[in-house]
Amino acid sequence: MTAIKTEKPAENGQGASGEFEGEIREFIRRDVAPWRKRQNDSTAEMPAENVNNLVQRVAGASMSEIDNVILELQNVREILRKEGERVQREIGAYANLSQAAMASMKIIAESMVQWRATLHQPGTQPLHD
Repeated sequence: MTAIKTEKPAENGQGASGEFEGEIREFIRRDVAPWRKRQNDSTAEMPAENVNNLVQRVAGASMSEIDNVILELQNVREILRKEGERVQREIGAYANLSQAAMASMKIIAESMVQWRATLHQPGTQPLHD
């Protein structure tokens, strides 16, 4: 059997990628070693099939993770869409309330002007007790 030498990760921030590569190497060693023992000299296509199966399994895990991330992003997009609609409704309600308050203040101000004008007319008496 051939000994595979593992490289130490570089000190320049590649530790995570080196660790990931080490995990892949270990995964390959663990899954390919039993096939090497069972390898028959009469079948030349078996190692290629084994490598293809291994690549499909590794790619399958990655594809599954990507699918999960896509689903999570779609859920977040839906939440953001709903929140955007809610905020628009709240802003509309606030605008309506603000307009109603301004109209009420205008009516109150006009009423006060009319009331003061009637108090200052000659012949009217103040409302003192």
